[in-house]
Amino acid sequence: MAAAGDGQTQTQPQQEPEPVAGAATGGGVVAKLEEEWRKAKEHAQTYPYVWSSYILVYGGLGAYLAWRWRKLRRTEDRVRVLQDRLRKLSAAEESQVSAPGSASTASTPPRPQQSASGPGKPASSP
Repeated sequence: MAAAGDGQTQTQPQQEPEPVAGAATGGGVVAKLEEEWRKAKEHAQTYPYVWSSYILVYGGLGAYLAWRWRKLRRTEDRVRVLQDRLRKLSAAEESQVSAPGSASTASTPPRPQQSASGPGKPASSP
């Protein structure tokens, strides 16, 4: 024990918080969650720059994923509408073709075929 005035300071032992009843016995899930929340809160107060970087990175990732998810859903909706429209056109075309004695059975002209090497290259003038 240090006497007053001999240059040594006396440190007081830090008091540790008492464990929550039930957390020590392992019976309380809520008590365990509260303890973990308290630890995380203390860590966030001690190291705010770390937690702000977590928020920035994971918040940005969450926003990006939400944006992509919404874009995917809109694309799927557009595809469903186009499939429905195609289904209706196909059904109308089949009913038109299968109708006997129809005078207007004009076929569409065939498409011009491209060569195997692809579309022709225009000739350059000298």
